[in-house]
Amino acid sequence: MLSGLTIRGRCLLAAGLAAAVCAVVLDERDLLRVAVFVITLPLLASWLSARTRFGLRAERELLPDQVSVDSTATVRLLVHHDGRFPVGGMRLEDGVPYALGARPRFALDHSPARGGTILEYPIHPALRGIHHIGPLRTRVSDPFGLSEFERELSGHDRLVAVPRVVPMRGLPAGSGLGGGEEGTQYLQAGHGEDDTMVRQYRHGDEMRRVHWKSTAHRDELMVRNEEQPHHGGVTVLVDHRGSAHRGTGARSSLEWAISAAASIHAHLRHHGRHARLVTQVGHCLSGDSGMTRGDDSTTLEALAALQPSPQRELVCDSDPGVGRELIAVLGATTTAGVTELTKVRPPGARSLALLLDVRAWNGDAADGGFRPEVTAHRLRAAGWSVVTVDGPDTPAAAVWERLCRQSGSAVMID
Repeated sequence: MLSGLTIRGRCLLAAGLAAAVCAVVLDERDLLRVAVFVITLPLLASWLSARTRFGLRAERELLPDQVSVDSTATVRLLVHHDGRFPVGGMRLEDGVPYALGARPRFALDHSPARGGTILEYPIHPALRGIHHIGPLRTRVSDPFGLSEFERELSGHDRLVAVPRVVPMRGLPAGSGLGGGEEGTQYLQAGHGEDDTMVRQYRHGDEMRRVHWKSTAHRDELMVRNEEQPHHGGVTVLVDHRGSAHRGTGARSSLEWAISAAASIHAHLRHHGRHARLVTQVGHCLSGDSGMTRGDDSTTLEALAALQPSPQRELVCDSDPGVGRELIAVLGATTTAGVTELTKVRPPGARSLALLLDVRAWNGDAADGGFRPEVTAHRLRAAGWSVVTVDGPDTPAAAVWERLCRQSGSAVMID
């Protein structure tokens, strides 16, 4: 009860106690009566304020509850009053994280109407993540200002700030057709569950592998493919190692990489490709070919919750692309990391990379000895198509078009 006393109430209580001590010492009964009254007043006011129920409650609605970074969402509060005491003059304050803006405050000039009073305010998420809004609180005090208590009218609600997805144009030639040597080189020789995968004859192939039916149909020697199984689809990899990125907040290289990976994944799915999204350790952030539009929201939510990984070096225990075409968005990657990534890829599997020059995100040209040109050269030597991202102001769509042209593509107008 004493914790609810205001400064005025505490001072009055202290004055009453001092007067009571003086009254006892001086044997002044009148002063003692005054002291008892002064002591009782703040205690009684605090007890009444704590016990009073104003019947005020609220409901919160987020419109929408998932929004892109730097976009606007609306928070709608529906305040109800079903008590007997008037609540005019009460002030409400909703708990809003710093990343979403200032905390809104409202004053109720009169009691809410029978259907409730609607209060609204906008929020602008500046950072990707899962933000909790609330609780909505009000302060209840007595008429003398001797006590004040905080009441919670509504709990927490979750707002998901997803990475920005930018529109893109173009696809790498043969993208998503397979995970063997060249997606465009694999053909089906038949129909049904026992389809045979064939390819053109190469010097050294055994004659027993010749598929005569396809050879007669295509008028060139075709052989059965007994190598890496055909896996349609594309795997998009996002490197979220904390040590591989630079910068802070919305302008960090990590945020650029996550936004680019989300945009590429959405673009591939928009064009009918079976796309999956994984981290550098192979953790899947999205579904597969059976995904629906609702699952896209699940993927974006998984990216919204993605935090920097404590892993320092790029280490791959298995192929993150699971034999598919792989498009990797990489941060600072050492020679050892390149070796780890390339050694688990099947021979001839198509691999593409967006390599971030993270030095541009902190302005240090000698950042840890990382040289993107060396990393890009080693990746290209392993058969990868690589485009280097020059800095935070480089549009992801432009980088994607460069990657498409480098791998051979006819840019499509969306």
